[in-house]
Amino acid sequence: NLVSGRGVAYAGRNGTAVAIVAEVEVDRASGKIRAKKFTVAHDCGQIINPIGLTQTIEGNIVQGVSRTLWEEVKFDAKNVTSIDWMTYPILDITETPESIDVALIDRPGTPAWGAGEPTACAMTAAIGNAVFDATGVRLRSVPFTPDKVKAALAAKT
Repeated sequence: NLVSGRGVAYAGRNGTAVAIVAEVEVDRASGKIRAKKFTVAHDCGQIINPIGLTQTIEGNIVQGVSRTLWEEVKFDAKNVTSIDWMTYPILDITETPESIDVALIDRPGTPAWGAGEPTACAMTAAIGNAVFDATGVRLRSVPFTPDKVKAALAAKT
């Protein structure tokens, strides 16, 4: 019962512009989202180290997928209850994207703007828009856990 979709998002931060196309699969029965492919266009002015920049963007994609789909600090009335890797889930290696394609836009002669975090700024929106394309439901609260996906699908019908 897999459905697939694509979503686009754009973010600008401190002079840097990033556009992301996310491709996902959603298992309607389990509610699990699989973030399969990302295409990123990245303009941070003059590029000093294209290999390092590409690797930074790829790392931001993987971390952004983890934050969007799994990561959540939980609390009880007095304390944080997410105290270890069993109670604070993160993306595992089997869930990393199959493909991350990066298009760097180099603009020699312009300032070299920040490149560390702008990709992460557009991640959740791109995945959320892809889920909407696949299912017709909007998820508005991260993480996009299987339980939240199933609840949103049930509310739609």
